[in-house]
Amino acid sequence: MQSARKPVIGITIGDFNGIGPEVILKTFSDNRMFNSCTPLLYGSPRLINYQRKLLNLQQFNYFQAASPERVQPNTFNVLKLWDEELPVQPGKATPESGSYALRSLQAAVADLKAGQLDALVTAPVNKHVIHQPDAPFHGHTDFLAAAAGVTDYCMLLCGSDLRVALATTHIPLQQVSSRITPELLLTKLQVIKDSLIKDFSISKPRIAVLGLNPHAGDGGIMGDEEQRIIAPAIRQAQEKNILAFGPYPADGFFGAARFRSFDAVLAMYHDQGLVPFKLLCFENGVNYTAGLPFVRTAPDHGVAYDLAGKNQADERSFRQAVFLALDIVRNRMEYRQMTANPLPRSAAVQES
Repeated sequence: MQSARKPVIGITIGDFNGIGPEVILKTFSDNRMFNSCTPLLYGSPRLINYQRKLLNLQQFNYFQAASPERVQPNTFNVLKLWDEELPVQPGKATPESGSYALRSLQAAVADLKAGQLDALVTAPVNKHVIHQPDAPFHGHTDFLAAAAGVTDYCMLLCGSDLRVALATTHIPLQQVSSRITPELLLTKLQVIKDSLIKDFSISKPRIAVLGLNPHAGDGGIMGDEEQRIIAPAIRQAQEKNILAFGPYPADGFFGAARFRSFDAVLAMYHDQGLVPFKLLCFENGVNYTAGLPFVRTAPDHGVAYDLAGKNQADERSFRQAVFLALDIVRNRMEYRQMTANPLPRSAAVQES
């Protein structure tokens, strides 16, 4: 990939009956976005034309690129994956919207793995309609990890002053306790630490770990997972030079804004971490997949069928997902350069 050009950011179309196409077009209606990147949408010019009319964005221009190597700078690029007219039904979950969302994702990930993209930003999908018998789909995070051949990864929600990682993600609440083990938590903490260093340029990250039970078990009265599993995992992490602390009761931790003293928070299950995150950071929150060899971000919201086709969707989270992807691309490059050319010891002593 040519270093002189701006980063090429692949973008998946998501569920075309949701708000994904809307937030994409609204984001890149601001020409200043092209100052920092070259976007490439995996989809269809026909779909873009439909959305332009629907959103009254007739002045939105794009270039039909034949491949990632042939994108045009300073404009929005579209890679045509299909030419047929799609049965767009804003606000409805249909098999067609799931099928084309999967096609867009598969094509973009293939180019991402081949090094033809600098990063990927995914628009929201509906897990029910994208899930197919021959291609089980449990979420972008698991799909991308499988594509990369990675077993140690983590969903990391990023806001302006809050990062929340999840020990478990999309599983029933009744299964959470049995899924949490010292090995799982230690793995997640290592992934989080490595990501904060390489992707966010934080040299000595501090990670808070939440308890599972109310009041973090209250000394075993309300559950003993904190004593049996979580606290031992924290001690093991500390022995591996991971600055992990806790376990903290979730309600008081967020209520007192203690998260501001840490670089990331590891929550035990989905709603424990995402409810406070979305309350505090919803408009500008970003979903990042830590632990992958490539960069992938996404807005922190779903397909929002209730808003689809009404020109009411807020694009700020998607725009921030693009910005975070660019930040991480730059941070990873700087990290590689730094580790390839470490500061000589004598110079390091002088600098300190």
